[in-house]
Amino acid sequence: MNPRRPDLLAAGAATVTVVLWASAFVSIRSAGTEYSPGALALGRLLAGVVTLGAICVVRREGLPDRAAWPGILTSGILWFGFYMVALNWGEQQVDAGTAALVVNIGPILIALLGARILGDALPPRLLAGMAVSFTGAVAVGLSMSGEGKSSVLGVALCLLAAVAYAGGVVAQKPALGSASALQVTTYGCLVGAVVCLPFAGQLVHEAADAPVSATLNMVYLGVFPTALAFTTWAYALARTTAGRMGATTYAVPALVVLMSWLALGEVPGLLTLAGGVLCLAGVAVSRSRAAATGPRPARATESA
Repeated sequence: MNPRRPDLLAAGAATVTVVLWASAFVSIRSAGTEYSPGALALGRLLAGVVTLGAICVVRREGLPDRAAWPGILTSGILWFGFYMVALNWGEQQVDAGTAALVVNIGPILIALLGARILGDALPPRLLAGMAVSFTGAVAVGLSMSGEGKSSVLGVALCLLAAVAYAGGVVAQKPALGSASALQVTTYGCLVGAVVCLPFAGQLVHEAADAPVSATLNMVYLGVFPTALAFTTWAYALARTTAGRMGATTYAVPALVVLMSWLALGEVPGLLTLAGGVLCLAGVAVSRSRAAATGPRPARATESA
């Protein structure tokens, strides 16, 4: 077997994740005009639970090991539940650029929390790549702001979403040592759906009046950016550090720019394009390995 096959599979899984998460922004624009933040989060999670549950039945996946439940519960509450509601709500209070700027502190928080709680290393290339990507995210955010609205509540909600995202990722990492990516994602999604059950009445009421296109977008969000993308995320996270995975998500703003251009006809300006290029360049730097500068001792080993 190719010794690099596990690395290639993890990289492929991470790529699937960022592409599908980027596509989610296009779907949220449609569904978010018809569904309130809590109802949209619950509908998305329920679609995800149904999809993941069916896959678990087919694969005969049992319950996760007891040691994985603290991480599953924490990530389910913070990331699948609180994050989705807070982000949906925050994006209704501020323009897209401001939301992107605030939420993109999430990968930085993941790296810092990962180093503090999980003992992850913070290699110079990771820090340099994140700095480049964050600069690109700022450029994209500024170019998207325009004359958009902003509020203290919206900024606070986006900030809370970023913190919940970071906390959920760091909590999920240890759980992957005791359970499969599918188990961690399925039960985390179920926990998030339970957290969002207070919005069930809103979901039923709004679904009765919403156009089919908005409801289909909500279902798409549950099946692909949630069920599939969160599973591929967990698969990749189990094989690398939380910091490196967080840095990978800086590719999302660049992909959103491209998808908005192709799907919505929103032609990006020069600042937006430059920001997207910086985001991708930073991801490349953060996931690269340092080149050897001289002969290595015969018994030296590769660093992760």
